[in-house]
Amino acid sequence: MSRLTVSEPAPDFTLPSNEGGEVSLSDYRGRHLVIFFYPAAMTPGCTKEACDFRDSLAGLAEAGYDVVGISPDPVSKLEKFVEKESLTYPLLADEDKSVLEAYGAYGEKKLYGKTVVGVIRSTIVVDPEGKVELAKYNVKATGHVASLKKALGLA
Repeated sequence: MSRLTVSEPAPDFTLPSNEGGEVSLSDYRGRHLVIFFYPAAMTPGCTKEACDFRDSLAGLAEAGYDVVGISPDPVSKLEKFVEKESLTYPLLADEDKSVLEAYGAYGEKKLYGKTVVGVIRSTIVVDPEGKVELAKYNVKATGHVASLKKALGLA
């Protein structure tokens, strides 16, 4: 599993969205895109992170940043998650984990002291030209959006 580094091209993707249809990286060309990868919809940590992004969306959008969340959940579960938490940005289903793997957000990680294979909570910011602007791996669900805004000079 290789992690992305700043200024390399972000891997292209097209995934089904909770909003119906598909979303591609190229849809965001010309804008900054925050992609957050999370293990599972409707779990406590992922709910906290998703709601932090929801609550920060207006400020991020004002600064020219769009947000999408990607997990291996099926679209039906993403639809329930969006409805339950009133999320206001697209969630994308990567059931075969190919995008998670391409972005270095799937592989070995420590969970309660054990090594397991799964989704590595990560956030990648892609610049308007489609290059990696920021890559953060093994992020904490709580306080992550605030530290991300700080790293982007928005705090």
